[in-house]
Amino acid sequence: MATGDALELARQAGLDLVEVSANADPPVCRIVDYGKFKYQEAKKEKDSKKHQHANKVKEIQLRPAIDPHDFQTKLDHAIDFLCEDMKVKVALRFRGREMAHTEIGFEVINKFIQALGQWGNPDFQPKLIGRAINMMISPLPRNKRAKNPRQSGLTAAGDSQNQPKREAAKGSGAPAAAPAAAAAPVALEGRPA
Repeated sequence: MATGDALELARQAGLDLVEVSANADPPVCRIVDYGKFKYQEAKKEKDSKKHQHANKVKEIQLRPAIDPHDFQTKLDHAIDFLCEDMKVKVALRFRGREMAHTEIGFEVINKFIQALGQWGNPDFQPKLIGRAINMMISPLPRNKRAKNPRQSGLTAAGDSQNQPKREAAKGSGAPAAAPAAAAAPVALEGRPA
């Protein structure tokens, strides 16, 4: 259809002639209300952004002489982040004379990588940059990743531990014994009880 004819049809309908696809040959146009068209386009764009997942990066800082309990805590945090589809940046920082033994830092980093093997894999080998060893760990796809051990076992273990105590307290049927000091008469100075 010719452009002039399309414009005339749009004017008769009280609507606008909107070019939908300029790159097509011939260009594609529609007769619509322009305000409504812009609103629908904005709504489609907002919906498409809603389904996009922004890659978040969380950082875990380690030390060469890290305590085993602290190491496990950092490992648990990294597992939580990887299970939530976040990347984890691991930085092991050296202070003072610790730089003389960077191999200890690489051992700690490699131990961390092996412990996270079920949840993520490193993007690149650990690198010594300045006074720190840096590396990035990306989560494995959901179907290949192990489940988060803290989420699956926490509620079941917590309930099973607390219930027997409650049952034992309720099931005895006997009233609780009064404290010994309140039950026995107490003699005051120079007076019989």
